[in-house]
Amino acid sequence: MKIWQYAIIVFLGGCCYGVLSTFVKLAYAAGFSMAEVTGGQFLFGTLFIWLVFLFTRKNKILIDKIQILKIIVSGFPMGLTGIFYYKSLQTVDASLAIIFLFQFVWIGTVIEWVFYKKRPDRSKIIAIIVLLFGSVLAAGFIGNGSGQFSLVGIVWGLLSACTFSVFILVSGAVGNNTPPILKSALLSTGALFIVMILFPPLFIFHFSTLLELAPYASLLGLFGVILPPLLFSIGMPYVGPGLGTILSASELPIAVIMSATILREQVAISQWCGVVFILVGIAFGNAALLRIKKVT
Repeated sequence: MKIWQYAIIVFLGGCCYGVLSTFVKLAYAAGFSMAEVTGGQFLFGTLFIWLVFLFTRKNKILIDKIQILKIIVSGFPMGLTGIFYYKSLQTVDASLAIIFLFQFVWIGTVIEWVFYKKRPDRSKIIAIIVLLFGSVLAAGFIGNGSGQFSLVGIVWGLLSACTFSVFILVSGAVGNNTPPILKSALLSTGALFIVMILFPPLFIFHFSTLLELAPYASLLGLFGVILPPLLFSIGMPYVGPGLGTILSASELPIAVIMSATILREQVAISQWCGVVFILVGIAFGNAALLRIKKVT
């Protein structure tokens, strides 16, 4: 399999995260609390991915118990990212929450530099600069105003960026010999565990609430719990955490497109220009991969 194909897989993983803010806003508008939305997402997503694993497993899989524990713990930052991001969405505009979460682009590169001793090359630095400039445009800081600021919302948004960067790092470094579906299920289990510890799932005892929440939780579980860790588990070991953060930047343009088409929010020309900048930055940062024919 060619390395650019793994890059596309990681790119699609980022796209999945881009749809979440729209579904969360719809769930909030329907009257559900942050605890119900977050808990429902990880509960439905984790149950579904385990069902997929059980029905698609053909042979007995041998995996060390320590390895299982490491993968489950690696899912903790995935659950924390959902909690922090959805808390941010409660107190600031969606465009601002996205821009704060989007800081994982440079945070991931810093983490790679500190822990892997890999200094970012010139092309990666340029790509990050282009991406950040595009994110400012896409979020509406220029032309549309930046919405209302909330210090609490800013803190939650930046925390979500940090935990998302850690998740991208560990998803490419832990359990690479584990089948992707099993790894995704274990990561989701870890995320569910941390969410349920912080927000006990009391809603499951109210059938009417659970039934009404199910459509939102199912969509959030699919795009926020099932697909991203599965896609990252497949592609991240080959592209690396530094480039992985750049590819995952696909989240923001998708969020802008979803807000325009589903929520019917007005998106200015400057914001669409920001989307273009982001795509250019992703392509520039990924240019070196396109010259490599195949992964051995």
